Amino acid sequence: MGSTTTQRYHDLQLTNDLAVEAASVAFSAANYNLALTWLEHARCIVWNQTLLLRTPFDELHSSYPSMAERLQKCTVELEKISVEPRRMALDPLSPDAADLEANAHQHRRLAIERDALLSEIRKLPGFEDFLLPKNAVELTRAARNGPVAVINCSKRHSHALVIVPGRNDIIPIPLPAFTHENAELARAKIVVSLRDKGIRERGVKIRQEPGQEERFQEVLKMLWNDVVKPILDSLGYMNSAPMDNIPHITWCPTGIASFLPFHAAGDYGHPHARVFNYVVSSYTPTLTALLSASPRCLTSDSRILGIGQEATPGYQPLPGIVRELEYIKGHMQNVADYSELMNDKATRDTVLEAMEHHDWVHLACHANQDVGDPTKSGFLLHDGRLDLATITRRSFKNKGLAFLSACQTATGDERLPDEAVHLASGMIIAGYPSVVGTMWSVSDSDAPLVADQIYRHIVKIKKVGSGEVGRALHSAVGALREGIGEKEFIRWVPYIHIGS
Repeated sequence: MGSTTTQRYHDLQLTNDLAVEAASVAFSAANYNLALTWLEHARCIVWNQTLLLRTPFDELHSSYPSMAERLQKCTVELEKISVEPRRMALDPLSPDAADLEANAHQHRRLAIERDALLSEIRKLPGFEDFLLPKNAVELTRAARNGPVAVINCSKRHSHALVIVPGRNDIIPIPLPAFTHENAELARAKIVVSLRDKGIRERGVKIRQEPGQEERFQEVLKMLWNDVVKPILDSLGYMNSAPMDNIPHITWCPTGIASFLPFHAAGDYGHPHARVFNYVVSSYTPTLTALLSASPRCLTSDSRILGIGQEATPGYQPLPGIVRELEYIKGHMQNVADYSELMNDKATRDTVLEAMEHHDWVHLACHANQDVGDPTKSGFLLHDGRLDLATITRRSFKNKGLAFLSACQTATGDERLPDEAVHLASGMIIAGYPSVVGTMWSVSDSDAPLVADQIYRHIVKIKKVGSGEVGRALHSAVGALREGIGEKEFIRWVPYIHIGS
């Protein structure tokens, strides 16, 4: 933790396949507990470090208040200095260079001080495991709302490690046909299909080009036959006809698999060979993210924030946003307190301040992915970009749903496939346990319909955090698919739920 967030992301590019390759060796040795812990703790490293810095010390404070206060002070200072942008000085003899070196020295000192404090705390009775990485048995408790399938695609071989509610053991599932080469080819086919469709941002008219549908269909068929169907078979979900109340599964893909749409897998040339006939799908970047989440109820005291930006210079206008926010306002009438920031009222500072005082947030605007620096990816508001780095500096308390009705909000960085560097994960780090995002750009005409269906479903249940948002999205996308046709993959596949 003695480096800035940006520097850590840069350093991790040198070891971005370490976790998946190490886990494949452990799997070959039938050490499934070790494989699971390696995939958990050697991936999403910056994410996990950030969450550690935000872990409450209530129990420690009750027993050893002075020690808790020392750790809290050090942790706050360390987190603050970690996320501060730090540039290189052009002249090593300039005053700037001295200031930068002093900041770097302070950063390293705080990291060393925190490690020393943790060592002291772990010598105290009852705190021997304080803030240590969770073991495999603890990680299996992440399967609270249904099975979680950790999918590991390495250059050696691929496999899934599945945990299910009420069990401490791990179900190992070899996936011999899901090779690293096939996964890379699948990713490339998706990229080519999106490029041919002319998809860059929400609101762009989708072009129809020959071969796109076939390429996408090939990818989804491969994911079904080589990954999803074997997992559902092992869980016994393929043994009976699809039910109305189908089970919920959370996908936790690693490496190159992080970019693939397992929630849409299927052989669309045959009836009933579709993942959504058998399970409701959600995603999680880590098991720890599920363990740290807690359900939130929707009550008359809940505060819901709608943010809309119809026109952004240099981007397509988004007239559908008005209807989208009207749907949400209508659903929240007499249910919760709804507020709205539209167009010139939706500035970066105003939005951040409003998020502090609202429980849920719905962002309907353009967003973009910065390929040079993923932490600069952000939502395009009235006065500029609200970026990922700014969002993750916040630590909101007691939040619920974040609905990111924009483009590419769950698109990761190809150089850091295991670091979940995207806007949706940033919202989870910031304190929202349940996030709706998009894998690529969505149609401006589809987004209001999906939002309408999701909020209609959630308002009936009045709770998020136990799989409800995943079910709401499942229903909403099902309605969209029925209206446009299931082979309009580019339009319905991008919507995903991340979290609990």
